[in-house]
Amino acid sequence: MKQTALSHIHEQLGAKMVPFAGYNMPVSYEGVNAEHETVRNGVGVFDVSHMGEFLITGAKALELIQKVTSNDAAKLVDGQAQYSCLPNASGGIVDDLIVYRFDAEKYLLVVNASNIEKDWNWIMSHNTMGAEMRNLSEDYSLLAIQGPKAIEAMQSLTSEDLSAIKFYTFKVSDFAEIEHVIISATGYTGSGGFEVYCKNSEVEQVWNKVMEAGANFGIKPIGLAARDTLRLEMGFCLYGNDIDDTTSPMEAGLGWITKFTKDFVNSENLLKQKEQGTERRLIAFELDERGIPRQGYDIVDSNGNKIGVVTSGTMAPSLGKGIGLGYVPTIFKDIGSKIYIQIRKSAIPATVVKLPFYKG
Repeated sequence: MKQTALSHIHEQLGAKMVPFAGYNMPVSYEGVNAEHETVRNGVGVFDVSHMGEFLITGAKALELIQKVTSNDAAKLVDGQAQYSCLPNASGGIVDDLIVYRFDAEKYLLVVNASNIEKDWNWIMSHNTMGAEMRNLSEDYSLLAIQGPKAIEAMQSLTSEDLSAIKFYTFKVSDFAEIEHVIISATGYTGSGGFEVYCKNSEVEQVWNKVMEAGANFGIKPIGLAARDTLRLEMGFCLYGNDIDDTTSPMEAGLGWITKFTKDFVNSENLLKQKEQGTERRLIAFELDERGIPRQGYDIVDSNGNKIGVVTSGTMAPSLGKGIGLGYVPTIFKDIGSKIYIQIRKSAIPATVVKLPFYKG
């Protein structure tokens, strides 16, 4: 089991540690609901150093990225980031990722921890044009400082104006007395804030300074369990739950990151799906009665026939109701459609709703 550079600190803080994507990670400190509320209303910090980072450089960097990703990275300017996915050859998704553009010949791809090796091999197999690739995953740490008080709490740690870093942009600047830290605003919680990328040897200093600077703002460490409830309230997909090698971007509602302004892996088939529609769609639902929809629970119709499976589900701490995502036949995808979630022996009525669940 791999450790992050901060695993010992999480243990000292009394975190409940669990194996996740091959790493020993903090799942919670004081409990998921309390941590969730800290991020929604104040500021919290996540250690997400298990994420993977690939540096793609050289004259052919953009050509490779355009070939393997679904979004149009040619639209990026220096200092911009873009959410995208890696389509596979059979209509599914290898992974979802974020592409950061430093300049015309330097890009950083940030990928999911559980897919680092798979993604690296996939991108490498398409690198026929000779772009330079470096896997930095083992060398870099990543902290996500999230919540409405994040900017105010962290401004004293940098000369950069944090409020000027707009959503899906980034700066390379000083932070916590470390030079050349990547400060980005690509958070997955829906409550604002930013992420800092630094070397493993620097992250303990950064963590300590972050906790110190945030003390007056009630900053707390936050575990992976609250990260999951926060992203689900926003309706953000989690790889391995809501998207995987068998789900197409079109089925998953990711048509907005699938741009047919260029050729990319399997673009021809995905264009057909866009034009002809898909047989199933990922929908968001809220339970009409009390209950907690869990991943793997059956989705059924009014006659009790199975029509799908819950891919992500929880009792939403900010909303006080059961929410979830799942794939159903397209006839059930419209907002207001009635479905049922099989929770033990009961079929609990639910309504298809528009995302995000949490409106802020």
